[in-house]
Amino acid sequence: MKHQTPTIAVKLRQRTGTRYAQRLRQAGRLPAVIYGHKSEPVSVSVDEKEILHLIQHGAHVMKLAIEDGKTETCLVKDLQYGYLGDNVIHVDFARVNLREEVTVNVHLAYVGTPEEAHHAGAILRHDHTELGVRCKVSAIPEEIKVDLSRMSGLHLAAGAVELPPGLTLAEDPETIIASISFLKKHLEVGEEAEVEAEPTEPEVITEAKAEEEKVPAETEAETEMEAS
Repeated sequence: MKHQTPTIAVKLRQRTGTRYAQRLRQAGRLPAVIYGHKSEPVSVSVDEKEILHLIQHGAHVMKLAIEDGKTETCLVKDLQYGYLGDNVIHVDFARVNLREEVTVNVHLAYVGTPEEAHHAGAILRHDHTELGVRCKVSAIPEEIKVDLSRMSGLHLAAGAVELPPGLTLAEDPETIIASISFLKKHLEVGEEAEVEAEPTEPEVITEAKAEEEKVPAETEAETEMEAS
């Protein structure tokens, strides 16, 4: 589903550098840069809560209203995270026009349950939360719906996903995006079960045990001699 291009106000950054970027983040703003289309890069800052809210709700393209009166249509090209990987510290915006084609990662919205997942011991995994696609900027969807009830077998590959009109897959079609595994094999009556034998510890023959095993043998020999 297409969405309306949101507009977000940005401020020009007169100063750059690690120390100044830290001050921006402490004030609730994220440092960012606008580049591309053979124009000079522009250092800006954006409201942290506003930009993250838009990104989390599937916005890939947005209009950046710069305080100098200029508006740029941009694609969120990259997010840089802190060393712990749990917070965004910088945003890269690439200038685009709505008619050009771009490659983007779109969120996957899983619905339904595969038939195999109803079996005892089955574990359904969503191996990928995004899918790389190529399309025009104006056709970028908020998400791609994946109906797992149509899944056949234990794996769903990227090439089997039904893409919205205007989108083409931009990654290996053999990439597994969802899969089913089993904690234990539960087979129907009549099927051959694969049971893994539990390892057994080797028997340690102590000297005492060796003597016990040796005595009957010697006694049996003596009995044969007496009988002869």
